[in-house]
Amino acid sequence: MPTPDPAPLVVYGPASRAYDFGPGHPFTPRRFGPGIDLLRELGAEFASFAAPAPVADEVLATVHTRRFLASVSRLSDYPELADDESVTDEDTPPFYGMRDAGATVVGGTLLAMDEILAGRRLHAFHPGGGLHHGFPSRATGFCVFNDVAVAIRRARDEGHRVLYVDVDVHHGDGVEQIFWNDPLVQTVSLHESGLSLFPGTGWVEDRGGLGAEGSAVNIPLEPGTSDASWLEVLGSVVPAVAAAFRPTLLVTLNGADGHALDPLAHLGLTTVAFARAARLLDGVAHRHAGGRWLATGGGGYDVYRAVPRNWALVWLAQAHRDVPVATPQAWRARWAAEAEGHRSGPPSALMLDPDGTARPEAASVAAANRATAAAALDHTLRVLAERHRR
Repeated sequence: MPTPDPAPLVVYGPASRAYDFGPGHPFTPRRFGPGIDLLRELGAEFASFAAPAPVADEVLATVHTRRFLASVSRLSDYPELADDESVTDEDTPPFYGMRDAGATVVGGTLLAMDEILAGRRLHAFHPGGGLHHGFPSRATGFCVFNDVAVAIRRARDEGHRVLYVDVDVHHGDGVEQIFWNDPLVQTVSLHESGLSLFPGTGWVEDRGGLGAEGSAVNIPLEPGTSDASWLEVLGSVVPAVAAAFRPTLLVTLNGADGHALDPLAHLGLTTVAFARAARLLDGVAHRHAGGRWLATGGGGYDVYRAVPRNWALVWLAQAHRDVPVATPQAWRARWAAEAEGHRSGPPSALMLDPDGTARPEAASVAAANRATAAAALDHTLRVLAERHRR
């Protein structure tokens, strides 16, 4: 095996912007402008970037049905056939070129995974990846193909035990369902409760299929959750599950949509939580998985304030660099006018949000989250311990 390059690979190229549901859709490729620019301002070298390319149907078919792939191909040429094909929803409208755009997202995450599997990198980051709502025969929740699942399948087929940690504000339903019956893929999802947010799933009682009990861990969080209990839950659950599961590779979805400024959800996180989460995940990778860590960007809809800083904090953790106090002034100046034109607040001056960015969470919220995490963790640890004794 080669000696891994210490610099994390960043997967991004012009084709990343082709995944575009059109003007007004919240999952906009505009996020790549300020997001990738901030990575470069903070020191991400051009030589550590790699451009994604679309993958063939044979690769997509490792998690998606052939019938679904044929439907997506037809819709890619004839989006007006959406009602006839019935494989998309109103949040995931067909668009011209959708097949190759979605296959390029998969290609990017698979490129990152292959660099790790080949031993050329320990850490890789695909900001445009993380389409965790993609199902074998259905596109939903802004997600056409499930790039994360395809990459996990590749690692799983090469003999790895994969720990998947999803801290996006939405339940990682597609990835969980695809590996529901696989005891060698452990999924952990921290998300806002399905009682108040799409997709309405991800309950504590959802723990994995027959023969894979305990392979799914779900922590549905109360609306109004902020940094304190979110970090407490993350810190109590993820390291313990990693120690019990014994992964050889970590895959994460680091969505920015739990941020207090995000328009689509009801949590009150700040970039302080994002920074600590990224460092915790880096520690898990090095302690339990030989350092192998593939991160994806997932969701996030505050384009100029939350998303760029979250991506930067993931990259800084993978690069083992300190978090600067301020964002670069030149970066803020470049994106201020565009942010104003899209009725957004200006790019943030500080990397870590100051006190008062989010409202403090209620004591009842913290208590409920703590109880939820304890219930999920207790069951999983007992099941995994029993599995290892067999």
